[in-house]
Amino acid sequence: MPEYDRPDPDALAAALATKERASLRIFLGAAPGVGKTWEMLNAGRQRAREGVDVVIGVVETHGRAETEAQIGDLAILPPKQLPYRGQTLAEFDLEGAIARRPGLILIDELAHTNAPGSTHAKRWEDVAELVEAGIPVWATLNVQHLESLNDDVARITGVRVTETLPDQVLELATEIELIDITPSELRKRLTEGKIYRPETARRALNAFFREGNLTALREIALRRVAQHVDADVRGYMQLNAIKGPWPAGERILALIGADASAEAVVRRAKQLADALRAPWIALHIERPKDGLAGLMKSQGPKALAARLGAEVETQAGRDVAAIALEIASQRNVTQIVIGMPRPRRFRHLARRLWARPSLAEQLLRQSNDFNLLIVPSAAERSPRKLWPGLPRAPLPWIAGLGVIVLVIGIGELLGNWLDHEALGMVFLAAVMATAAHYGLAIGLFAAVLGFLGWNFFFLPPVYQLSITDPRDIVALVVFGIVASSTGLLAGRVRAEALAAQGRIEGLRRIGLFSRRLGEPATEDELMAEIAQQAAALAPEAAVLTDTPAGLTVRAQRPEGSAPLDESSIAAARWTYARQEEAGAGTATLPSAPWRFLPIRTSRGVVGVLGFRPPAAGLLSTPSLQAVSALADQAAVALERVRLAAEAARGEALSETQALRTALLNSLSHDLRTPLTGIRGSAETLRANWERLPEPTRQDLLASIEEDVGRMTRFLANIMDLTRLEGGEIAPRLVTVELAPLVETVLARVPGALHVAVSIPERLAVRADVALLEQALTNIVENAVKYSPVGAGIRVSAESKADRVILTVADEGIGIPPEDLAQIFDSFYRARHGDRVAPGTGLGLAIARGFVGAMGGTISALSPRPDLPWDGLPGTTITVTLPQAWLSASDIAE
Repeated sequence: MPEYDRPDPDALAAALATKERASLRIFLGAAPGVGKTWEMLNAGRQRAREGVDVVIGVVETHGRAETEAQIGDLAILPPKQLPYRGQTLAEFDLEGAIARRPGLILIDELAHTNAPGSTHAKRWEDVAELVEAGIPVWATLNVQHLESLNDDVARITGVRVTETLPDQVLELATEIELIDITPSELRKRLTEGKIYRPETARRALNAFFREGNLTALREIALRRVAQHVDADVRGYMQLNAIKGPWPAGERILALIGADASAEAVVRRAKQLADALRAPWIALHIERPKDGLAGLMKSQGPKALAARLGAEVETQAGRDVAAIALEIASQRNVTQIVIGMPRPRRFRHLARRLWARPSLAEQLLRQSNDFNLLIVPSAAERSPRKLWPGLPRAPLPWIAGLGVIVLVIGIGELLGNWLDHEALGMVFLAAVMATAAHYGLAIGLFAAVLGFLGWNFFFLPPVYQLSITDPRDIVALVVFGIVASSTGLLAGRVRAEALAAQGRIEGLRRIGLFSRRLGEPATEDELMAEIAQQAAALAPEAAVLTDTPAGLTVRAQRPEGSAPLDESSIAAARWTYARQEEAGAGTATLPSAPWRFLPIRTSRGVVGVLGFRPPAAGLLSTPSLQAVSALADQAAVALERVRLAAEAARGEALSETQALRTALLNSLSHDLRTPLTGIRGSAETLRANWERLPEPTRQDLLASIEEDVGRMTRFLANIMDLTRLEGGEIAPRLVTVELAPLVETVLARVPGALHVAVSIPERLAVRADVALLEQALTNIVENAVKYSPVGAGIRVSAESKADRVILTVADEGIGIPPEDLAQIFDSFYRARHGDRVAPGTGLGLAIARGFVGAMGGTISALSPRPDLPWDGLPGTTITVTLPQAWLSASDIAE
């Protein structure tokens, strides 16, 4: 009988989430034409006969008579009609389906891309919303549409599938039904014209539908369904607290330790998984006694397991066997792969007396549910030291000796007041303190010295070393036990504290890297920051990326450091090509003075991070971990910067294209119109000069002059805009009195003679005379153009906090609220009703550019709050410039 315990909380949460959603059943096929749609419709008709309200949401029959016949009397949801590029497309009506709320809805081709204007971009998103809304769904899908299989399918069939969906969609399914027929039967159906038309079928037989392709796709589909079933089995076991394993399918667990056999274990587990075609897990258990050195040693095997396709997991704890068995039970593992235990000295005697059983023995004793594979290590083993943790520095030994000498001195001073038993307790306390601070070896050293000192100086007969009394032997044993237990416990606590401190420091550094690497906006700035952060961990650091000239140093810190030598460049190239560490302290090109790590992103290796270890040797283990974390963070930051740059280039390209289109449209209209008038007037004058009365001839000549002026202003605006965008505007700032300048502007603008002016005398600004005059001319022209004849226009100015606020307020037709944000953009013209006002749309854009070049600001307000609500809304353009004060020597001409 299976053993029952508490259900897994995650499994309970997942089950609850599944119950809150409606069911999703996916009919999965290996290729088109296997009968997915036919089977879905046939099963749907059966459910309809059972009284279920079945509705067809969308079905694609592709002209297949057998499929069309299966529709029968099933209700069909009317499609949504969407206009697109001059035609109307029929798409699935999500809103109609939710409003209809059938008992079951059938939806074909789950990976379909919806037409623009649909609620969601993909049909599977429609299905996900239906399921969340509580409507059961049946859907069809071909396995080649899964995103993770896109490259594999393209490699097998030579056809790149463009419509894909995330693999997580399969996780939403409560049921997956594999619709499967043999490749020969599918090719026969294709030949008979049951899938495609004859001419299409002939091409497909020699391309996508080759028998080898179909066999491979069939195997992929079978494996995907098997993975889903395996996940269901594990979910059921966790939900019902059933201890595994259930041998429903093979699953491998590789235990990665901090020893020489770890990589051999990884490779053997990979071979076993490939032979059994089973998934596999690489598990590393961090033990306190391993410390940071053990954690660092496990990084290589874990990285190797990840590259070989394992699911890598890390746990922390002391009891490796218990944790491994718990994970194996939870994950339904059937086979466990471990390394061969290191042979112990006095193995047989130790096994009988006090030695702890090996990991293999513990696994075999605690569970008989797994196959255990022990992998011998081919690595050369160094002989085990008798005292691996024996301190080499003299200070701990001197400290242990000093503590005992101090206690002897205290005993000599207080001997008249303390008996020898009390002094024994003082010696014992000193031994405990020494063992707690310096560990087992120094603790035992202090225990021996303390016992000898206590015995020689304080136990009768004093000043003689005598171990004849049984109590002396007991005291010696107690001293040893206290020193051993205290030293072991203190060492374990110290190792756990160091490991915890190392993890905290690692998290702190990762947070620091994330903040610092998230600040740069350009790739060059990011490269410099990466090198700077690495140089904080090592004496020198550099970042290299691939360029047309080869692998090139993009940033090196400290600045002015010597360039990389040939051996270091070779190690960097190896790292870039093989995606493996190389250089100093590694097995590849260890003679190189630099060490290099790959900077890997989802798109592959994008660069190499290198550092020069200190002259005294390699970096410490925490520093190596920090550099590795920096390389990972650098990859994320570099990918972010490059994606942002690509998005900016795309946006700039779109803006450039829109600007080019607007310019061409403007040129077409604003040059052709005056040219037409000039041509007409000129032809009339040439043909009828003698017959035309003098007033008519003058009118025609004036018309030509007006059109030429209009063209001249247009071309001047184009030139001004080009100068602005090219950064060629260099304002010559002087003190400019506003009142005379405004009078000049009003004299230039036709129809502006009635404009009211309210500007204090001698009010001046710091500006370029020509630029300010042109900017105000454009603003006033805009006010005259959009105001009825005789409507009020007012130009006013005031001084406020060392700034001059100049306003041009009209009583015209105003600016729609939705156009205010774009009114200063190039070629933008506000719409009024169903028409666009005439003009180039450059006047206010040039005004904004000129004002900004002079250090000012410009803004628009519409409607004016001071006008009656039942009249025209009006517009106020406000220009703010730095104030200046007129003097005898600084007045603009």
